[in-house]
Amino acid sequence: MNTSDTKTLHTPVMLQRCLELLTTEQAECGAIIVDATLGLGGHAQHILERFKRSTVIGLDRDPAALTRASERLASYKNRFFGVHAVYDELPEVLEQIREREGITLPFAGVLFDLGVSSMQLDFAARGFSYAQNAPLDMRMDQSRGKTAAQLLAQLSGGELATLFRRYSDEPLAMRYAAAIVSAREEGAITESAQLVEILQRATPMKLKQQRHPAKRVFQALRVAVNDELTVLERAIPSAMNSLAVGGRVVVMSYQSQEDRIVKKEFAQRVRDNTPPGLPQQLPEHAPEYRLLTRGAEQAGAQEQETNPRSKPVKLRAAEKVR
Repeated sequence: MNTSDTKTLHTPVMLQRCLELLTTEQAECGAIIVDATLGLGGHAQHILERFKRSTVIGLDRDPAALTRASERLASYKNRFFGVHAVYDELPEVLEQIREREGITLPFAGVLFDLGVSSMQLDFAARGFSYAQNAPLDMRMDQSRGKTAAQLLAQLSGGELATLFRRYSDEPLAMRYAAAIVSAREEGAITESAQLVEILQRATPMKLKQQRHPAKRVFQALRVAVNDELTVLERAIPSAMNSLAVGGRVVVMSYQSQEDRIVKKEFAQRVRDNTPPGLPQQLPEHAPEYRLLTRGAEQAGAQEQETNPRSKPVKLRAAEKVR
């Protein structure tokens, strides 16, 4: 795939708002900004164009996405570094690149655009989409870990039901798990079309009209295969610890479990921990961050209409103040 093809594949979600929130004096004068979920490089390209004195480090666990994004951003070779890494490895990556490249700029911004990337959804062979038949893989990094097909084959009915409830709030978790266990007795479930058919048969007719039966199950399997929530629980605090004072963290979540993790961490960082009963705030217990958003922001109506993938997004941002 050439670079021009790559550019047409992805419309960055809430782009202008992200750029606005990442705008600081440090970013304008020259800083390190990390795109922790590089994908096809849409946000990273606009960050590079907006902050011409800054350096962008892009992380992605998917080697195919990293290759395509690096092709797209090749003209920024002196200011862009793409790294094959999971975003909870951000502090280590930052230190390695600083040492290797001799970069002394402050770390002043980080963007997390969570969930599955456009490339993974658009290329059927990866197995992320229930709309097209493909092998049930769902690994963002296909060089490691168990596939979705292996999870479906190895987990018990109770374990599958727990997985569906925990990672996608699926109300029919037990029903779907039982249907999968029954179906696999007749043969391995290895392709997305097989799983979709099993879920369709197990879904009451009235519910089929409300949503696609496979949507939440596919989400839960993807989250489990890639251990997304556990990684996120490590990644957000480690990134916030690494930012320079005045630096900003911007996070876009697409499911309630992700947003809860971000909201909880932000709440802890903006809290005054001065022991109760003291007459004044103690500097060492003052809030470490301040919120830049009131609650979670969503994409505007026009963007939701033109870019359907922006509909579920919840954006939160905070600035390090000490």
